Amino acid sequence: MGRDGSMTEYTINSQYLNEEMTLRVYTPNNFSPLYKYHFCIMQDGNDYYSMGRAATLSDKLHKEERIERTIFIGIHYKDKYDRREKYHPDGSRQGDYVNFLIREVVPFLDEQLPGYTMGRGRTLAGDSLAGTLALMTAVKFPNIFGNVIMQSPYVDEHVLEVVDTGRELSSLTIDHTIGLEETDVVTTTGEQMDFLEPNRKLRDLLQQKPVSYTYHELDGGHTWGSWQKDFERALLNIFSGE
Repeated sequence: MGRDGSMTEYTINSQYLNEEMTLRVYTPNNFSPLYKYHFCIMQDGNDYYSMGRAATLSDKLHKEERIERTIFIGIHYKDKYDRREKYHPDGSRQGDYVNFLIREVVPFLDEQLPGYTMGRGRTLAGDSLAGTLALMTAVKFPNIFGNVIMQSPYVDEHVLEVVDTGRELSSLTIDHTIGLEETDVVTTTGEQMDFLEPNRKLRDLLQQKPVSYTYHELDGGHTWGSWQKDFERALLNIFSGE
């Protein structure tokens, strides 16, 4: 089955991560540098394309004119251990990864593609630990990333503290989902954790903050089956322009 849009791969030789990082960029049909586009920057990028069906949803929602002009950018990881070190709140490379995002990815995209060079034009999306990374980065740099889609993020006291002490959050728009069956999630380290109650604590905290905030509980578990079904709703919430 053919695509309406086009996929292009770019490579950034990251000084912060000391490795080559690939950006898989999906532009919609009739893409033109004469227009401005929103950027949806997805951690776990290959997963969002293959299991989240991001390109299919882009084709559908653009064809139906239900979202504003949006370019999807996928950034992936080497393996589950590399992913944990880059995305986890206490990961040894999380700080380097955030620097990669704000000091290398954003300038690269702004140079290569016709985007809105302001926070509200950039969305960070992610599932599980990638959702955690998206939230923490946007809270710390709300002028660079104005929107967050986080699906079943990992939440601990560190995450809650970062959100609680965050400043200038009034410009943020956050879409947050968690599954009602996520009470016994097996993590990368093999530990079994309850994700539901910590996410409800995060909800209670965010509801007290001056952010545009949407919270949604799903009938489902910590799987792509749940996230894929909800991704379209999240995209419409962020990119519909309403």
